[in-house]
Parts: sequence; structure tokens; C-alpha cells
Amino acid sequence: MLHDVVEDTKFTLNDIRAEFGDEVAEIVNGATKIEGMFENYEMKQVESYKKMLLSMTSDIRVILIKFADRLHNLRTLEFLSTSKQLRLAQETLEIYAPLAHRFGLSSVKTELEDLSFKFLDRKAYDEIAKKLKEKKREREKFIKKFIEPINERLKAEGYKFEINGRAKHLHSIYKKLISRNKTFDELYDLFAVRIIIDTKNKNDCFSVYGICSEIYIPVPERFKDYISLPKQNNYQSIHTTLVSKEGRMVEVQIRTKEMHEIAEKGIAAHWKYKENTSLHDANLETWMRRIRESMELSSKDETSSQVLESFKLNLYQNEIYCFTPKGELKIIPAGSTAIDFAFEIHTEIGLRCIGAKVNGKIVNLDSLLKSGDQIEILTSKNQTPKLDWEKFVVTHKAKSDIRKYFNTERRRLIQNGKDIWERKIKKHKIHLNDEGLSRVIHKLKYKDTGQFYFSISQDEYKANEVINILSDRTKMQSLEQKPVIAEEAKLNENISVNFEKFVKEARTSKNGIILGNGSTQNINGLKYDFAKCCNPIPGDEVIGFISYEKGIRIHRKICKNMLNLFLKEPERIIPINWNETDGNDFTGGIKIIGEDRPGILNQITKTISKNFNSNIRSVDIKTRSSMFEGTLILSIQNLKQLNQIIEKINSQEGVFSVERFEQ
Repeated sequence: MLHDVVEDTKFTLNDIRAEFGDEVAEIVNGATKIEGMFENYEMKQVESYKKMLLSMTSDIRVILIKFADRLHNLRTLEFLSTSKQLRLAQETLEIYAPLAHRFGLSSVKTELEDLSFKFLDRKAYDEIAKKLKEKKREREKFIKKFIEPINERLKAEGYKFEINGRAKHLHSIYKKLISRNKTFDELYDLFAVRIIIDTKNKNDCFSVYGICSEIYIPVPERFKDYISLPKQNNYQSIHTTLVSKEGRMVEVQIRTKEMHEIAEKGIAAHWKYKENTSLHDANLETWMRRIRESMELSSKDETSSQVLESFKLNLYQNEIYCFTPKGELKIIPAGSTAIDFAFEIHTEIGLRCIGAKVNGKIVNLDSLLKSGDQIEILTSKNQTPKLDWEKFVVTHKAKSDIRKYFNTERRRLIQNGKDIWERKIKKHKIHLNDEGLSRVIHKLKYKDTGQFYFSISQDEYKANEVINILSDRTKMQSLEQKPVIAEEAKLNENISVNFEKFVKEARTSKNGIILGNGSTQNINGLKYDFAKCCNPIPGDEVIGFISYEKGIRIHRKICKNMLNLFLKEPERIIPINWNETDGNDFTGGIKIIGEDRPGILNQITKTISKNFNSNIRSVDIKTRSSMFEGTLILSIQNLKQLNQIIEKINSQEGVFSVERFEQ
């Protein structure tokens, strides 16, 4: 009755507290939206979810009231404007329905989904509802015939049970139609039969499964045991699919009465509310902690879009069950990679991850994991995250830790640049306060002091340039006299002239490296070089950075330094593509980790020289207990050759992992 009072009336939280006490006031506070504090709707959403999830820590009734409120909203949605109908329905489908599923509130989740679907796509909703109604009598006849032999056999065995059949709910059918690209008549698994046994012994569920399997043929790959390994919301049941005498597939769920109550009513069925009682279910508490972290971690390092995206990702994902080498169970989202698993164990393990063994076999870091996999993570103290990791990891923890690392790295470089600057001005006895520095660097077209310090950390000469100006009274006076606008205009003009010159020359040449969106022109005769930080080779996705002293510097697109250049001077980034190469050699490196035993280095170098005719330019090997870690710098023709070398060495006995080396 009170959940919307603070939000919709003149009464405050203090009024609620005075009239009804602290406990009711805190529940109302947790369920009240945040309004008027943030500029955009997306940020309001993030903060409201965050507040709600934090409130749940002390009292789970907050989320139960939110579900009841949202269910009532959806049931009366027809009285709102079309725009509000669509917004509320979409938010319910994306947030509240999967959240209800996570808390085990099956019946609430089902109704929320169907009501949202009704307003988001009324035509499809009506069409499916109509077809279900038309087939209702036929369906009921089929289900009755299907469950009859099961019913008789279970009675004969002395079980107390309920058995019933139903059609799946509308939104579930709609998702199947879309994902399988089939018509309604082509879907055969629209029926579900539920067997609820009145027993305290969960092993009776397996006995009943055995009886069903004797009557009908089971589909082996569609058997799921959520009793031995419950879902994180404590859902327990056996799921199987049986083939009827008519050849139609029927999903069958087998569970005890207690399991059914938890499946339908979730947290409301097995959490008692007493004074000072908080969550005590380990699995769900772990999941809720992750959700809360996904809301809390990122105001500084992530945008509201990223936070919201991670929140939704945590809600939607199904789970898989994986194990550490010691047999410890880890429940992680479906679609997780070895990197996700590494971050799940510990942030430092993720940051230092160089490879992984899945079921004893070395795999790529972006390899997808499956239920039952045993994963061993290989680490190195010299390893740091790569920018492309964020593209394939799926857990919020992995994404957030990777973003945090790169943001921390940028802050570290800014501090490093600041330290260099302060040492230099002290050495030259230059006295300049923050305001004076801001004025000077602004005239030199730096956005702020952070960008200035960042540029110094990348190139100390930048600091020398400014010191020369500050030390030379004539230059300083000239700088002070020039309006900022005129100075910026001149710099912009120089950038524009150089950029146009490079592009013009590139488009009048032939062969070799090409510039532009897939064109076939060359930049022969035009000054360019390859960045040493990432050593691009033909086959890599590359990009160029205009340097007025050194021409075009070519980097790999995933190069860590390119991110910095994008952030600093995006107008000097230009697209680059490879043309057919003439067999020139490029520099490529590989990092190898393996067993430290006599002759293994000789074996590796022979493999490279004999099979690939590649010159080894340098070798650096370090040993650690019974393992070695080494880097080899090679003459390489293209990416294909480098990948072939990596694959060949990776197959050798005693080699644990091989990957491309990046400085």
C-alpha cells in the first residue's frame, strides 16, 4: 500500500518512518525510484537498479515488492500512453522478467514475459494465442493419452504424485519460432509434462525418470540433471525429452513437491523473514553480489550504457558448470571463455593469464567453455591484458577488470608524465603555477593537463618543447600575444594540409601498402614506417598515425598505443590496408612456455628454420623451476606464416603454449 507514497505524493520518508517505523520506511526507500538527480533516463535506470539491489542485502522484501508492483503495472498497462506502454514493456522484458527468473519466481517471470510481449508485438501475440486456442482440444487429448501409461505405472509402484500437461507460454513459443526460423505447425516441443512427487527422497525423481524411459524413448542429449547440480537460484528438477508413440517430442520435468514450490515461488518459498535476517543462500548470494558489483564498480571507469549492458548480460546468461584442477566447482555464464574463468578465480590470475588447458589440452584464450570442462590457467608475471580481450569476454567481472586495468594504466602514464615534467622544470628553475601551465598548454592545443602529461609519458621531447618556449622570452611573448583561436586555427590548418598531402600522394601511387577504404593505391615515395611496439605484418588489421616528422607510422589496430593515440589526437588517425606484398621480410615475435629440459630450444629453432626457412633474429629465454619462458624474434613474410609457425611449435612435446609476442 505504501510503496509509491514517497514517489507520488508530498509525504516524505520521514513521514513514513514516524507513522510506520524504521523497517517499513527502509523497505519503501529501497523500492522508491531515483528521480531528478541524473540527466538522462539511462543513468536514472542504473541508479534505481543499483539502489534496489543494495537494499536487498538487508531485506529481500524490497525485490518482492518491486516484482508485485511491476506485475500490477503490466496488468493495467492498457491505460497508459503508447510510448509509456512500449518503454515499460521493453524494460520489463529486459530487466524484471530475467530478474524474476534469477530469483526463482517462475510464475511471475512467465506472466511478465507474456504481458510485455502482448504490448511489444500485439500481432504476433494474437496469432500465437489464436493457434494455441484452436489446437487446445487436440493438445489436451494428446497430453491425456501421453500421461496415461505413466500415471498407471507410477500408481502401481506406489508413488504419491501429481502429473499434468500444459502448453508452453506464449513468449517462450515466440522465441522458439524466431530462433529456429520455423512456423507454428513445425514446432513439436510445445508440450511440457510435469511430474511432482510427494516425497522427501530426491532419488525417487531418478527412479521415476527410469520408469518414464522404459515407457517412451528418451532423447539422450536433452537430459538435464538440475538436482545434483542446482541452478544458482536453487532451482532443482530433472528435465528430459521423451518421444511419444506418434513421434512427437514432449518435454518432461520431474521434481519433488518441495522442489516444485521453490521452482514456482522461488525466494518467497524458502526464505523466512525474521528480525535482522539477511540472505543466507550461498549460490544466490554469490550471484547477487556479482550483480551489485556490476552496478557499483563503474561510475568512474564505465559509462551508464556499459553498466546497463553488463547488468542485462548477468541477468540473461544461462549457466555452465566448470571445475578447477583441484575439482572445485565454478558456476559461470554460458559462452564464457578461458579468460572469463581466469578472472572468476581472481583478478590477478586474469590479468596475468597467458594460456589455458581445458581437459589437459592447451586451447586459445577465446575458446568457449562447456559444462563439465576442467580448466587449468597458465600465468606469467610478465603478462598484461590485451585490448582485444574485451571483445570476447562475457562476464562483467572480466570486462570491468580489463577496463579498469587500461584506465589505471592511463592514469599511471599521466602521473609518470607529470613526474617527468616536474623534474624538468625544477632542473631548468622554471616557476609555473597550475593556472599558468593550463594557459600555455591550451595555446599549444592540448585539451587539458592530463593529455599534456600523457603525451610526455609517451615522448619526453614534448616537455622539452614547452620548456624551450617558457625559457625563451621572445617565444613566450609571441605565444602570449597570439589569440588562442588563431593558434588553434593554424595548428588545424597544418594538420589539414599534411593530411590532404598524404592522401593525395597515396592515391596517385601504385603497388605495395595501400591507404584508404579498400583502394589499391600505394604510398611508395611517401615517408612511412612500422611501429616497433606491435610489429605489424601483412595479414594484420592495421591503421596509420600521421607524424609530421616521421611520416605515417603504421600500427596494428589492436595495438595498446593506438588506443592512446585515438584518445589524444583522433584527427591524425588514417585507415591503412595491405596490398599484395612482394615477399619482403617483416619482424614478428612469438612467446613460448614449456618444460625446461635439455635440447628443447634446439628442437624449436630447428623446426622454424627447417620447415619455414625463417631467420631467427634474436632469442631470450628465462627459466623458472621446471618451466621455461622465451621470446623469439623472427623474419616473417605474413600473418599466415606466423600462425603456421605457432601451430607447428604448439604441437611439439614439452611445449605448453605459444602465442604471438607483443612488446
